[in-house]
Amino acid sequence: MTTFGIEEEFVFLDRDTMRPADVAEDAFAHLAADPRWRPLAHREFLAAQVEHASAVFTRTSEAQEALVGFRREVAAEAALAGVVAASVGCPPDALPFPTITATPRYLRIVHDMAGVIADHQIQGLHVHVGIDDREQGVRALNAIRTWLPLISALTGNSPVWRGHDTGFESWRNVGQRRWTTTGCPPEFRDAADYERRLERLVGIGGMKDHAIIMWSARLSEHVPTVEVRVADAQLEAWSAVLVAVLCRALVDSVVDASLGAAASVVPAGAAAPGPELLDAALLHSARTGVTALVLDPVLGELRQADEVLDRAQSLLAPALEANGDAELVAQGFARVQREGTGATRQRAAFGAGGLPALRELYAETFAAER
Repeated sequence: MTTFGIEEEFVFLDRDTMRPADVAEDAFAHLAADPRWRPLAHREFLAAQVEHASAVFTRTSEAQEALVGFRREVAAEAALAGVVAASVGCPPDALPFPTITATPRYLRIVHDMAGVIADHQIQGLHVHVGIDDREQGVRALNAIRTWLPLISALTGNSPVWRGHDTGFESWRNVGQRRWTTTGCPPEFRDAADYERRLERLVGIGGMKDHAIIMWSARLSEHVPTVEVRVADAQLEAWSAVLVAVLCRALVDSVVDASLGAAASVVPAGAAAPGPELLDAALLHSARTGVTALVLDPVLGELRQADEVLDRAQSLLAPALEANGDAELVAQGFARVQREGTGATRQRAAFGAGGLPALRELYAETFAAER
């Protein structure tokens, strides 16, 4: 069974202003002092953030339990510091410029990217799916790129920014468009082509190393995985697991010949979207999520979101069933269609009760088991 891992970025917020609170250093120190969390807890770019880089999983039940367990620890650290822990794409309000974690690499990024950093106060969900080698990874990456608008539509969770409803489901994905590299990666001929084109980007526009390449999907530089980075951090752990199993099923559909599904999950001929269509579709998904039309990853055209979700389940069915994930995805899609994305729920709370209502929503969802 193909392995997967999940990286979740969390932010601490001031209880009154709901702006980032720079308390992550103490929280990280406490987490790193615990043998259970020492290998998994990481400092992040902002002094208000911590990251959970999970263990490697094969079963979704293990992933769900582990994600909830770490979130409980982060919530306890937030309570100790008198702040709010949130899993959101961006905080609902923010200072003009964030406090950066004082490491040489992070400070270099601030120097290189300058004013872009003012609005780079974001949290993402990154899914890693195991691959045998980078040739296999490039084949998977070439398929994933057309699915990124749909994954983005499912995972928008940043509608409120600097105290205002942006009108977007994922303001995080809008903000990331300011970086030198962003959005859908190009299509690559093979692993050598991937490496050659990455290397040519280094040194341009603040891209000092491969880790700063900000495509919404890429090959990891430190573990043998495909890394899907398009999703906002999710309100609850269950939706993070849902995204992970979708990504695993997509990779399996491409690289596991026994499933016979490779041709069905990629667009053929004239249906294959060019980079301009994928770029537009990503912004479209950031705007409307699953409330309207979304780019069908195989037909290459806009269709009603419910129709595209149904087709996605059908196309990925062989891999989902092989991994025992078909029911989880069916229930997850139904829940999103019933309750809305995290952005939908945040927007409703903010409209009804402003920042205090968002604080309550974050508290209710952060370490929820289901």
